[in-house]
Amino acid sequence: MIMQNAQYLSDDQVKRIHEASLEILRDTGLLVRNEKARIRFAEHGCEVNHETEVVTFPADLVEKCVEMTPPTFTICGRDPAHDFTLPCAEPRVATASSAPDMVDPVSGETRRATSHDIARLGHLVNEMDGIDVFSISVLADDAPEGQFNLSRFYPALKNCSKPVRTSVLDVEECEQILKLGETIAGSREDYFKHQFITFGYCAVVSPLTMDYDSTDMLMYFAENDITAYGTIAPVGGAGTPLTLVGTLALINAEWLATCVLTQISKAGRPMLYNFLPVFTDMRDGSYATGAIEIGIMNSAICQMARFYDVPSAGYLGLTNSKTSDAQAGYEKGMSPILGTMSGVNYIVMGGLLDALMSLDLAQVAIDNEIALMAKRAACGMEFSEENLALDEIKKAGHGGMYIGNPETLKRMTKTCFLPELADRTIREVWEMQGSRDVHARALDQVRFILTQPNKYAISAETDAKIKAAFPGIVAGDSVPPEGWIAPEQTRGRRQSRRHAKAS
Repeated sequence: MIMQNAQYLSDDQVKRIHEASLEILRDTGLLVRNEKARIRFAEHGCEVNHETEVVTFPADLVEKCVEMTPPTFTICGRDPAHDFTLPCAEPRVATASSAPDMVDPVSGETRRATSHDIARLGHLVNEMDGIDVFSISVLADDAPEGQFNLSRFYPALKNCSKPVRTSVLDVEECEQILKLGETIAGSREDYFKHQFITFGYCAVVSPLTMDYDSTDMLMYFAENDITAYGTIAPVGGAGTPLTLVGTLALINAEWLATCVLTQISKAGRPMLYNFLPVFTDMRDGSYATGAIEIGIMNSAICQMARFYDVPSAGYLGLTNSKTSDAQAGYEKGMSPILGTMSGVNYIVMGGLLDALMSLDLAQVAIDNEIALMAKRAACGMEFSEENLALDEIKKAGHGGMYIGNPETLKRMTKTCFLPELADRTIREVWEMQGSRDVHARALDQVRFILTQPNKYAISAETDAKIKAAFPGIVAGDSVPPEGWIAPEQTRGRRQSRRHAKAS
């Protein structure tokens, strides 16, 4: 394990960010559009101007609410084997969510995403050892009227036994999704004993504004003990000062305001310190999701989360690249590894391209390998007398070889991460195999998975109950794209978590 997390701020600087955030909340406050939230803030000691809708926060209330927030956050899957509680020894990883478009796996052209794509994604995520949560990655352009997010949650839950997460529009839609969960669980009581759906919300619109709908959802989730976490999503240089420290102070103030509303709605509700900060490229105003500053900011967020004793989370490994190319590779690799070395507990990263606008199935598999490498880095070195291997060193002596030692064979699958997609053959072998790039190999892996039966799909009996409860619902089945057959596998595809214990 990493013994000391990378950090950009001293302890004194972390405290100064906290103090600056308290000052922002006390002197500037937040514009709160939701009247119910304003009344609730006023009842707990905030100063509220109902004409301007501005709420300012006393420091003692903020600090009291932080102290009320638990230090852990549990996320559950349909199969309890996939449940986990943050923080863990290594970061947990989710797919990124809610892209409108899909890179068609057959034509390679970009098109609108549908519920069929979500079903395939759920099937695929089951088989990705590095991905722990299916944050529903795309929208469903084929959703029937009145079933917008039902057409996303249903194919996801039908095909994926890991935790499933995304946002909903309003309370009515949330109740529809809860009814789906209850139908799968067998009853409302059984569902609430094991909530395998996690909801998201974004109550703060930077800078310093709480909107109506998302703020309403924050309070609803807290009041009803529904598993949910929020995201702070500023745009540096547009919605924040164009300094990293100023952006951090603003992010922190907005997270603290969210914390206050959560705790005064229901004391003791768990929270993540989750963020999606991007920066504006001032040359043309573009939305720079692949900026290295996002990794730097995440490192600082991790420090603030530890200061408040809550789990840290962030959207990392995003890219502005339109294709799965070298730009996608370095943008998707740098911020997750920086986050890992900084102690991040939860990373949202998998599959998206083009500044959160499109998803590529092969990129999901590539990002799975990046996630596994990050988790391997988090495991670090297991320091022990056995692993010092002094007897082996003495036995091999000068010019000796270790490759034939029994100990080497024993350790070969746990000391070094063995990638499935990265090519390590000599050039001649690579050329004989068709000179194929990593995207082509990843698409082969995806094709292999999606042309096999999904052993994790819900039962036909449960599915029949869902279709009876929701007339006209989308089909939700994971069906291979037209023309796909299973490719020949020349290398082993599935192994268990090979980085589980490092020597």
